[in-house]
Amino acid sequence: MDLDFSPEDLKFRDEVRAFISEAYGDDMRAHMAQSKNHHLNKAGQVRWLKRLNDRGWIAPDWPVEYGGTGWSLTQKYIFEMEMALAGAPSTSNMGLKMCAPVIMAFGTDAQKKQHLPKIFSTDVWWCQGYSEPGAGSDLASLALKAERDGDHYVLSGSKIWTTYAQWADWMFCLVRTSQESIKQMGISFLLLDMKTPGIEIVPLPTLDGPREGDQEINQVFFDNVRVPVANRIGEEGQGWTYAKYLLQFERGSAYAPGLTEMLNKVKKIAKLERDDRGGRMIDDPDFRKKLSEAEIKTEALNATELRVFAGRANGEAMGAVSSMLKLEGSQMQQTMTELALEAAGIYAAPFVQDTWAEIEGRTNAPRAGPDYAATVAPMYFNYRKTSIYAGSNEIQHNIMAKMVLGL
Repeated sequence: MDLDFSPEDLKFRDEVRAFISEAYGDDMRAHMAQSKNHHLNKAGQVRWLKRLNDRGWIAPDWPVEYGGTGWSLTQKYIFEMEMALAGAPSTSNMGLKMCAPVIMAFGTDAQKKQHLPKIFSTDVWWCQGYSEPGAGSDLASLALKAERDGDHYVLSGSKIWTTYAQWADWMFCLVRTSQESIKQMGISFLLLDMKTPGIEIVPLPTLDGPREGDQEINQVFFDNVRVPVANRIGEEGQGWTYAKYLLQFERGSAYAPGLTEMLNKVKKIAKLERDDRGGRMIDDPDFRKKLSEAEIKTEALNATELRVFAGRANGEAMGAVSSMLKLEGSQMQQTMTELALEAAGIYAAPFVQDTWAEIEGRTNAPRAGPDYAATVAPMYFNYRKTSIYAGSNEIQHNIMAKMVLGL
């Protein structure tokens, strides 16, 4: 695999940098510098995505016929890396990244016509209804009932850990349409309007502290919610197949660009903060060893992702490889937040829950320490979730043991 950029690739890189310089304004940069999860609020995310859409870059992974860019693997890599290095916002738009590929692969023509244009334009926001109390990593144990009543399913039960459900217009949801001896059977995949009567969204506070107006996760309750049968993706009882297809996109995304940006932040903090002996943290031998190990693992993951995505561009399925990337990527994300916490030292101790309050003019309370320290502890706590969501790391080990090692 040739990793040298061609003159055309370098020209494209300059084009991406020019776009970032113009579109990624000072207001977004200020908010992102105080983000505990690398997200903006919904209005900020939509504003950013519409700027990408105006440039024709909102959906690099979509097929060209649906509005994708048609970029080469190298161009996608350059785009993701430049965005990450600039600290540009990531997005929680699950419609673009997860629901749309399922609709493209298994949806009817009517479903594609109804949903894909609005997902592409970001006019409709989606959330994911997978986990339930008692059915998180063991997703096959989900119990949200969907009983057939003529042309509708009637839903009763709940979903949990639902990211930004309070923002969502629609949910893609796994439901149990029948009881089978094999748990994976009897699960169906529904699209449902979040304005449907009988849906209640209850916020779940997290350790990182909610920012005003930005509760991240929720529990969603369904009380006799009627969903048209026409909103079902594919065949009844085949939802597990569609869910596994979707999880390849959730688990198999590129981690290395974001990890590179996190590593650079840790280095900047370590150059400014002091160790116990009064020297710079960056010069402390033990800390440098941990930092070097993290950098080597990030580079190794980067090379692996390039190899895997090259195969994917040639039509190869992700399969168990997506579990490998998710496992290593999530572990490294946690490692980076741990290193940042260690580098910031005592300045990470005054825990700032609402890291955006100062720049939004909602408080005049002075902070202890430099501005970058305010997000260190909240980000550390927020990123405890990475080894759990999209299937816990223990589940990823089991998948690889079965599919790769044949155990």
